[in-house]
Amino acid sequence: MNDLNSVQNLQEVIGYSFKDETYLLIALSHSSYANEIKLNKHENYERQEFLGDAVLELCVSEFLFKNFKDMPEGEMTKLRASLVCEPTLSYIAKTELDLPKYILLGKGEDNTGGRERDSIISDVFEAVIGAIYLDGGMEPAISFIKKYVITDMEKKIEFVDSKTRLQEKVQAKSLTLEYKLISQDGPAHNRVYTSEVFVNGQSYGIGKGKTKKGAEQHAAYEALKKL
Repeated sequence: MNDLNSVQNLQEVIGYSFKDETYLLIALSHSSYANEIKLNKHENYERQEFLGDAVLELCVSEFLFKNFKDMPEGEMTKLRASLVCEPTLSYIAKTELDLPKYILLGKGEDNTGGRERDSIISDVFEAVIGAIYLDGGMEPAISFIKKYVITDMEKKIEFVDSKTRLQEKVQAKSLTLEYKLISQDGPAHNRVYTSEVFVNGQSYGIGKGKTKKGAEQHAAYEALKKL
């Protein structure tokens, strides 16, 4: 997908029309892409990701402060960390926005699996928040965060903590838990792992990921939906 299509199509997906589309273009541009087409060294998502991260933390902090009035500071900090961490943001970006297909990468980075790398996907997600804030101010940025991060947050947190939560459920019922690596496909620089999780010897879920841990996490999430 070229840069013009990425910018136009993603605006339709997120439901926000930019007055200055340059902000969104920069938010989607990885440094490898900027270098490849010889843009200014700052014309990639890194600076907007820095800004978007701050806006995201503030918005989530305010939401937790206002909606969980009896929650102590330590618990709010843990809950916020679960919502704004790399795995959560990458999960949201992939499942609700299909964001990886809009990211602009250099050929080398794309060929080595950059489009599916959680660190890049989560950074671009935050850069999009920064882009919305720069273009329209706090109100549309907050609307975006509420729609994609805060809505159904229990489900998002359950996904990120799926292995821990599954372990707790299995232990509480005195059941056995085992993960098995089914396959690993693709070249070493762009490998996809497939894992299956068994509870008391019975298969409860299959998951894929760029790492063994990621594949197990997806499998655990599938198991949680069945238990």
